[in-house]
Amino acid sequence: MKSVLVAAVLLVAALSLGYIQNDTSYRSNETWLVQERNVRAHLEFLAGDAMKGRGSMTEYEHIAAQYIAAQLRQFGIEPAGDSAAKGQKSFLQTIALTKRAFAEAPRLVFNFAEKTTEWTHGREFVLSRVSAAEFSGPLQKMEIGGQPRQRAIVLLNFPEDIKSQERSRQMRAMLSKGAAAVLAALPSERQQRWSALASRMPELPMTSDSSSSSGSMIYLSMDAAQALQQIPNGTAIQIKGKLSSPEIMHTWNVVGQLRGSDPKLAQEAVLLSAHLDHLGVRRPVAGDSIYNGADDDASGVVAVLELARVLGMGPKPKRTIYFALFGSEERGGYGSQHFIKNSPVPLNDIVADLQFEMIGRPDPKVPANTLWLTGYERSNLGPELAKQGARLVADPHSEENFFQRSDNFAFARLGVIAHTVSSYGLHQEYHQPDDDLAHIDFVHITNAINAMIKPVQWLANSNFRPTWNEGLKP
Repeated sequence: MKSVLVAAVLLVAALSLGYIQNDTSYRSNETWLVQERNVRAHLEFLAGDAMKGRGSMTEYEHIAAQYIAAQLRQFGIEPAGDSAAKGQKSFLQTIALTKRAFAEAPRLVFNFAEKTTEWTHGREFVLSRVSAAEFSGPLQKMEIGGQPRQRAIVLLNFPEDIKSQERSRQMRAMLSKGAAAVLAALPSERQQRWSALASRMPELPMTSDSSSSSGSMIYLSMDAAQALQQIPNGTAIQIKGKLSSPEIMHTWNVVGQLRGSDPKLAQEAVLLSAHLDHLGVRRPVAGDSIYNGADDDASGVVAVLELARVLGMGPKPKRTIYFALFGSEERGGYGSQHFIKNSPVPLNDIVADLQFEMIGRPDPKVPANTLWLTGYERSNLGPELAKQGARLVADPHSEENFFQRSDNFAFARLGVIAHTVSSYGLHQEYHQPDDDLAHIDFVHITNAINAMIKPVQWLANSNFRPTWNEGLKP
């Protein structure tokens, strides 16, 4: 009965949007190809309570993927996902992942002054990121910017005024330099989230080949951080734990293509992308436990869908355009990683990736009806799109490192010119249950998508190939 209900909902949604597509009243208006009602129709489905927050690797993420695939099909976009029955292509890429969670709360153990101290995840520390069930190394207390010893357990000391995102970046930098793990006091602005972090049993990274990423990140309570400051460098720190039996999980990408018409340029591709998942159902806040993700990132999904609809209605572009909606971005970017390994087009042939992320509300730091581009200064793509009418400016929140915090970064690290288009103004509803339809500015998002149509058409029809600016390639 449940599957029948889901199918009925998808059918009604598809038919209703089909009616909007076939309404030709707006086709003659070249400057207003995206209608607010189209945007509302998509968002009301994707970010409504019935979708339970489109949690990564849940049936609701799968339903969202099926809905998106249905829309792409009626917009005239060809499927470019997995091979289906009888050799035909599907819009979906289905990704199997191995989940390896701790069977019990892991422990942090060290010996000092002939006394063994044993702490437990959820009390004195929380494992934010973990690469193995058990590991150990010598303690090394450091300030930011230092060089860790290989396989050391680094206790990183931060000035109080450094924001949480910069702390995370510095911790990841230590791991990239060879530390086995990085410990730090949970910043004061996140202390209120201690109970939420502590209530989750840690998991190893999920991968399709069951391999582990390197390095662990551990947040300490203030008392625990002060206690570790009292013990000498070189003290052996151990993490001990036991994993439960592996569990196979699934996530989904949606991939479509609009084939290029030019015999030569059709081999090149423009990628338009967003992530389709959000946080699902979690800890209630003011009685609401559904984390709808209207801005993050149903708004970006709608941008890709509406661009697909408009581009699919017009003349075929010279370059091929791929529309990719990635699953499980919120759990670690598994969808985009799978796409990269199984791309329908060689990465060298991707001229540019424009990731759309959180465009549902205006950013008060930039002029009205304006979007910003992460890493604007890193390549010549943003300025060229702006010349073609895109209302794009540089990211006004450089301290937040947004260039590294979306699916675009996985592409950029491999050389693809990849940036994120956004207008996120650091609103308080980020990753909260009230990131919902009531907080979407429908006029803003409709204007934002319309402003990107002609620049994207230009990119898909020109010979321009963006390049990284000297010294700024990731």
